[in-house]
Amino acid sequence: MSTFHSKNLIGSQWVLENEELIRTFKFSNFKEAWFFMNQVAVIAEKLNHHPNWYNSFNLVEIRLNTHELGRKVTEKDWALAKEIDLIYSK
Repeated sequence: MSTFHSKNLIGSQWVLENEELIRTFKFSNFKEAWFFMNQVAVIAEKLNHHPNWYNSFNLVEIRLNTHELGRKVTEKDWALAKEIDLIYSK
């Protein structure tokens, strides 16, 4: 497992593990976590690239890879990760 601090994702905490970019986001409560997920969903639809994710109360774990290319991490995943980081930083 390695943590990447890509030029495009400065300050990011995405981890590359088993052909997935993974990051866990923490919020104050469930409502904030759900609001974040809704914002990510809008961007994912716009990019036509959808995350695998898990929500438990105030935590959201997101896993990214490109399903149609053999579940590998591609530029589409890095682009979505960057957008997700921008949403989280607001």
